Amino acid sequence: MNILNTVYTTKYNTAPFSKINTEDYLPAFKAGIEKAKSEIDTIVDNPEAPSFSNTIEALDYSGEELDRISSIFFNLNSAETNEEIQKIAQEVSPLLSEFSNDITLNEGLFERVKTVYDSKDNLNLSTEQKTLLDKKYKSFSRNGANLAEDKKQNLRAIDKELSQLKLKFGEHVLAETNKFEMHLTEEKDLSGLPEGAKEAAKQLAESKNKEGWLITLDYPSYIPFMTYADNRALREQLSKAFGSKGFNNDNLDNQDIVLKIANLRYKRAQLLGYKTHAHFVLEERMAETPNKVNSFLNELLEKAKPAAKDEFKKLEKFAKDLDGIDQLQKWDSAYYSEKLKQKLFDLDDEKLKPYFKLENVINGAFIVANKLFGLQFEEIDTIDKYHEEVLTYRVTDSEGQLVSIFYADFFPRSGKRNGAWMTSYKPQMIKDGKNERPHISIVCNFTKPTKSKPSLLTFNEVTTLFHEFGHALHGMLANTTYPSLSGTSVYWDFVELPSQVLENWCYEKETLELFATHYETEEVIPMELIEKIKASATFHEGMQTLRQLSFGLLDMSWHGVDPSTIEDVKAHEAEAFSGTKIYPDVKDNCMSTSFAHIFQGGYSSGYYSYKWAEVLDADAFEYFKEEGIFNKTVADKFKTFVLSQGGTENPMVLYKKFRGKEPQPDALLRRAGLIEKR
Repeated sequence: MNILNTVYTTKYNTAPFSKINTEDYLPAFKAGIEKAKSEIDTIVDNPEAPSFSNTIEALDYSGEELDRISSIFFNLNSAETNEEIQKIAQEVSPLLSEFSNDITLNEGLFERVKTVYDSKDNLNLSTEQKTLLDKKYKSFSRNGANLAEDKKQNLRAIDKELSQLKLKFGEHVLAETNKFEMHLTEEKDLSGLPEGAKEAAKQLAESKNKEGWLITLDYPSYIPFMTYADNRALREQLSKAFGSKGFNNDNLDNQDIVLKIANLRYKRAQLLGYKTHAHFVLEERMAETPNKVNSFLNELLEKAKPAAKDEFKKLEKFAKDLDGIDQLQKWDSAYYSEKLKQKLFDLDDEKLKPYFKLENVINGAFIVANKLFGLQFEEIDTIDKYHEEVLTYRVTDSEGQLVSIFYADFFPRSGKRNGAWMTSYKPQMIKDGKNERPHISIVCNFTKPTKSKPSLLTFNEVTTLFHEFGHALHGMLANTTYPSLSGTSVYWDFVELPSQVLENWCYEKETLELFATHYETEEVIPMELIEKIKASATFHEGMQTLRQLSFGLLDMSWHGVDPSTIEDVKAHEAEAFSGTKIYPDVKDNCMSTSFAHIFQGGYSSGYYSYKWAEVLDADAFEYFKEEGIFNKTVADKFKTFVLSQGGTENPMVLYKKFRGKEPQPDALLRRAGLIEKR
């Protein structure tokens, strides 16, 4: 029997990673699809009249085994992949796309769902049940259930092709990241680089049996080099390699894939009766329409642009005075920003890193979760893991009841994509009277320990860890009946609130004194450094805001229009960036060809969500600041109305229940230093 198709006998019902063989996946998927199909047939063939329980609930609980297999497989395809897994992903994705279409285009099933939906006013449903019914009905109507047969077949073909193209896009980006190495053999080329970064580069070279030092496009290698390396020509080389991923007119080129994805999404939206892909997506978002998104982005742009221009002018003067640089380029950005920041605030990551040993920062996140939400984290070694570096925890509440299983995976590997993310291996739900608790994971790419030093985080990495941990809390504290409404299954422009709000605690003296201790002396971070962290928090906020807005505008430029006339990816991108451009363009670089958020992940027509959620998080944290950052009453309200409710109710309704009013954009502008603090 294939272990993936069985009920796991592991403790806490965790994934039995060590017992899964790669060749198990494809047959497991096929068997899981067949089982899920038979569960759908049972619903459709039920002789009883359609009801909420025998149709809507039954549908939400169906396919549990298949969902579990998918979670395990696709999470590993991101965090611990190889050529075999990537090949299986290409085979499996069309099967899953086809199965998804089999459900949404099943006329008998849609008839039953529609019958229940049409009688909803007489059913006396709870808020959560009403939301589930609405969501299930829309999942059919928004995905082709009302189409004529020939158009349904068109939709199937589009979805199948899209699933394969998105995978191929991601594979190309990962391959490009892995293949580039900058091999340095002279120590002078590492001038300016902190000792820890040098040691890591040497260790990496040794691991590949090479002399000298290796710099790669993995963030823990790339970011320190771009920030500290004095050799401008090498920074340029590295920057151009990073910026040209998927844009080299070779077998890993993504230009055609980008055009195909954009056009297929547009055709799909048109087929379903929507003007563009963005119109289709935003119907199920807080922002509602492309017009509102563009207005939101442009309003922020208007506020941020003067500050950004002013910051850039000062940075230009600084670089000119310091090194006679006549024209600042993109590969100068991090380098001179860091030097200016050190001059203005006498603060740099090398002063801070000794206070942010990875283990201490993890513990700090746990302490914050305990003080706010009463959670306890116990590291355990009785849980199977997919890689030896993964840490595993049992999470309990103040009564000792299991809340969640938590996995944490912190270091770069060749089989792991860049960036940081939170995911789930098992959702929370209440089924047959039992509250099934979730299995949550966060995956990051932080600097590995070296022979002489533990893993010491930059302050940016500290906020990244808290960000992903905020997402994890959203998953762990889920407490809903239905799996499709649980945890992070919320409107996409609401999902970043729990993650972004938690970053705020990193800047607070009360928090930092709990965990920021020197890794050698155990001295608590000095007050003067805390003051400098706070003072520098809005450093170059105008330029940072402009950068985020440019990504949101690029996303909308691909998805809020008819893309059929776009022939040149680079030219289109240049046009989209024209209103936010500060640095000269680099002709060999293109962002779209490696913009995995929108062409591989789930952020198409949704990149604006980061800024949208920043408005929510700034407003929410002002409430905490007013009452005390560890105030139990505010924390309980946040847990009750935001973290535990998942997608059971409209997010603005939930937010107002927590805050007592709608969020105020001015809170974000105040925090960013773009308007006066009150």
